[in-house]
Amino acid sequence: MQQTINPPKTRQQPPISLYEINRGRIVRLLESVQDLIVVSLCIGLFSFMVLQMRDMFLSMLPPVHFHMVTADILFLLILVELFRLLIIYLQEQRISIGVAVEVSIVSVLREIIVSGVLETDWTKILAACAFLIVLGVLLVVRVWIPPTFEGIDPEKAISKRHSQSVSEKG
Repeated sequence: MQQTINPPKTRQQPPISLYEINRGRIVRLLESVQDLIVVSLCIGLFSFMVLQMRDMFLSMLPPVHFHMVTADILFLLILVELFRLLIIYLQEQRISIGVAVEVSIVSVLREIIVSGVLETDWTKILAACAFLIVLGVLLVVRVWIPPTFEGIDPEKAISKRHSQSVSEKG
């Protein structure tokens, strides 16, 4: 037997069940736990970035290996972008496509630079180039993707435009 809470009758609305009320609480609780997980990831990533910076500065002491310093700098840039991705997620509750694509691009370029372009097999270079082209196209195309995360429903907007054009014709 399901209990219901009846709101004041202004319009004919179906009664809200206790299941729906509890479901809202459960969703809020799970979102809070998820935010706690992301905050702990941010703290861990920040700590790892500090340790990585210490190692990078220690590697700059003589004898300097420029190849390793370059790899460390690029790795730090990847970590900074991942941290930025987590911060955007905490603020807006969404994953930023642009930042995720930028992290992927820098990661691929870092691997190519670290392994050395001349020492890498040509098929791997070709695959990396194709992947970078796809990521570049995605970075450009994301401008035209509707921002559904801001509460804009593209299907609703299209339906509204269609109904307006039908009413204007008729």
